[in-house]
Amino acid sequence: MNGQTLFSRPLAPPEGERALVAWLRLVRSRRVGAATFFRLIAAHGSAEAALEALPGVARAAGTADYAPCSAETAARELAAGRDAGARPVAYGSADYPAALAEIPDPPPLLWLRGDPALAKRPMVALVGARNASSLGTRMARRLAEGLGTAGFACVSGLARGVDTAAHSASLDSGTVAVLAGGVDVIYPPENAALADRIAARGLLISEQPMGLQPRARHFPRRNRIISGLSRAVVVVEAAARSGSLITAREALDQGREVLAVPGHPFDARASGCNILIRDGAILVRGPEDVIEALGGSPCPLPARPAPARGAAQVRAPAPAIADLQAEILSRLGPSPLAEDQLIRDLAAPAQAVTPALMELELAGRIRRQAGGLLSLVC
Repeated sequence: MNGQTLFSRPLAPPEGERALVAWLRLVRSRRVGAATFFRLIAAHGSAEAALEALPGVARAAGTADYAPCSAETAARELAAGRDAGARPVAYGSADYPAALAEIPDPPPLLWLRGDPALAKRPMVALVGARNASSLGTRMARRLAEGLGTAGFACVSGLARGVDTAAHSASLDSGTVAVLAGGVDVIYPPENAALADRIAARGLLISEQPMGLQPRARHFPRRNRIISGLSRAVVVVEAAARSGSLITAREALDQGREVLAVPGHPFDARASGCNILIRDGAILVRGPEDVIEALGGSPCPLPARPAPARGAAQVRAPAPAIADLQAEILSRLGPSPLAEDQLIRDLAAPAQAVTPALMELELAGRIRRQAGGLLSLVC
């Protein structure tokens, strides 16, 4: 059941600073999850009344000396959020994402940093491996661009690999990043610049307190929000045991479509996707398959202008040979990839990549095929 099921009439969001502080205190009180939050308000009528009753409820459950989150702590969090350019959005308010409100026990309170209008757009989640191959990141970019042109916002988790590619490709058409920690804490740190661009042109979302450093236990909750925001979850690359498959399972539980990009049977990064397809997920060859599964485009957007022909592209400086070789191995898989495409994906000078490839070939780590194609030796 969602948060509204417990109430005979729609749950009114907090009005005014005092009511907002009370909501935040109840949300942040120890052992009060989303389900308990809604049940306490349904039983006591308001967050203020629930806070007064909470110590007695805890005593009845065998917990002595229980103290709810203090008003000072809640006020500090609100001040920190506003200092970071974020705003709190409560369940039941007009700015709360409608799709997320439909899931069982939705987050009572979200922090939004960026364009809140994106929270009302139809979304598709693109998730996948952090150690994505070049083919995987190219597919993520293609899907994000195609879905953006069709009017869907792209939602993902700001992780390395597939998430980063999807966010970067959908900055112009609408991208939403759900964070496992506070909305002011960027993880991984190398995505700080991307997060700043999302805050300026897209939307960052978190249910966690401001300043919270993410831990492993926070990521499943983040994944649940990613799928809850979305009409469909597309898994681009994923191992058989991965967070992306957790997101897919959440999506199924929430009644969302689950789609997956197939991969080579020898590539461990594709095993999770292949399992999903075997078990009934829709096979994805391109954005058209996703759009068809969702019944068509909601509102096509104008195509983005192509970059001027001949425009200079800035390439990163050549990395150390060992780092470059590790990056090459992470991007290749059993499926052949063109050498010139690999060089473009690496954003490294060809004169640095060529000797690195030669050493890997001589070491028996990669295989060169006709037509300038490269693949891993499995």
